[in-house]
Amino acid sequence: MKLPIITACFLIGLFSSLCLHAQPKINGFKLLSRSVKVYEKAEWDIKVSAAYINPYDQKDITLNLLLTSPSGKPIVLPCYYENGDTTSALWKARFTPQETGKYSYTFSVHNIKGEATSAAGYFVAAPSSKPGFLHKNSFWTFKFDNGQLFRGIGENVGWESRSFEDPKWTYDYLLPTLAKNGANFFRTWMCYWNMPLEWQKVDHTKRYTNTDKYFNPGAIKRMDELVNLTDSLGLYFMLTLDWHGHLMEAGGWKNSPYNVLNGGPAKTPVDFFTMRSARDKYKNKLRYVIARWGYSTNIAAFEFFNEIDNAAFNAADSIIIPHSAIVQWHDEMSRYLKDIDPYRHMVTTSVSHRDIIGMNSLAYIDFNQKHIYKHTEKIPAIYPDYIHYYNKPYVVGEFGFRWEDDNPQYGEGFDYDYKRGLWYGLFSPTPLLPMTWWWELFDTRGMTPYFNGVRQISDQMLKAGKGSFEPFTVTASQIESYGVKCGNKYFIYLLNNTDEKIISPISFTGTAKAVKGQSFNPATRQYETLNGLTLVNGKVSLKSIALAAKQEMVLVITE
Repeated sequence: MKLPIITACFLIGLFSSLCLHAQPKINGFKLLSRSVKVYEKAEWDIKVSAAYINPYDQKDITLNLLLTSPSGKPIVLPCYYENGDTTSALWKARFTPQETGKYSYTFSVHNIKGEATSAAGYFVAAPSSKPGFLHKNSFWTFKFDNGQLFRGIGENVGWESRSFEDPKWTYDYLLPTLAKNGANFFRTWMCYWNMPLEWQKVDHTKRYTNTDKYFNPGAIKRMDELVNLTDSLGLYFMLTLDWHGHLMEAGGWKNSPYNVLNGGPAKTPVDFFTMRSARDKYKNKLRYVIARWGYSTNIAAFEFFNEIDNAAFNAADSIIIPHSAIVQWHDEMSRYLKDIDPYRHMVTTSVSHRDIIGMNSLAYIDFNQKHIYKHTEKIPAIYPDYIHYYNKPYVVGEFGFRWEDDNPQYGEGFDYDYKRGLWYGLFSPTPLLPMTWWWELFDTRGMTPYFNGVRQISDQMLKAGKGSFEPFTVTASQIESYGVKCGNKYFIYLLNNTDEKIISPISFTGTAKAVKGQSFNPATRQYETLNGLTLVNGKVSLKSIALAAKQEMVLVITE
């Protein structure tokens, strides 16, 4: 029997009204993981009936997983909406335990009509061989949950190939290449052509399409794949959540989801930082990122902006976005991110070459970051200055021979800076070695295997020193020299930064009673015994060492 149209409409309206006015309800949940291990993902499906207009807007609705750890620690984990409607929606929780033992938990849903809590659940987290999440430790190292020390060695893989570039350049090709050549770290962006999470309008990409969804489905899928790939490869990465071009009137702003012309809350890039509604929208993004991908131990750090100074200043170096607005925004967002992230991922942001006054001192920014082009030689002096003033780890997140392009006619200059930049970082107080830009160029030029040698020496430093790094002065003639003592080993980096062969004596003062040493050639990864080492009254000397033009060498001297 067909209902009269008026009756049917009435029933539909009544049902909708009841849904909108009913208390939220959790209809059930299921732990999908067959076994749960510490530092590995556990995942749940949760069925929810609740009123909302936008399930990604935490002012409409939130679902949290409330856990008590084996040690009694309370944990609040945001959950994320997967699909469905107000009558029956599927939500998900992804959680990584950091303690072994028995966890208890419930789910709690909250909307404008009220709150509901599920029945209790339990699981036991068994031990695993994984090291856990990375955290700030010292000026030289990060540290995993299990106490293992880490120094990041790698490069930028800013994005996968754009529509006008060789389709070869994908995460699936580049990241395994890094992993098998000694790298353990990379940095990558979210932007309107790469993992465009917030972008309904995309550009310069064949990989993603425009959408009317709040979050771009293609970006969600690719980010899921990236996290799984990094886990399989043992690679850690810095996820750059936004870039300066987003806030440039002549750049990404015209397509920005925050732009009022696209349905967003802001009329100008300044409004992005200052309007409460724009900040709330950004917090929705942060909550979703933590809910869906925060479980990943391979995400080492979240970076709010790439080179925010390039949006704050115009071409004439006049300030067009007030520094105070940028700093206050970063302060609020870093605090919020720490509040909702139960794993306490590290948080950072970056500038190109102009500091934003007040940014380096923010309490919830874990390490500061700058990018250096055309001045690789300045890298060693940067770290002590910033560490002295701000008492935080410092990172050179990008560096390169040129910033304009990757013209192969400058290939030798690019290669030379690529190599010395890594060694400058290894012998300086930084937990992440400088990361070169122009990843496609260096892959084409066969430079990726060079990471192997840097990684070898880095691993020796960590093993010998167990986190102890003591810089010392090396005396040499016309040769750049840098020394670091780790435990009972003295490491010395030598670089002939001239166009002529140089023969120079080498000496330093230490505490050794006896010494033996090796030289290491970074290009060939070959070791040779150091003959002629002498030790007199604590002074270790080598009568002469020869370096060809632009040649480098590492000495490893053991007490």
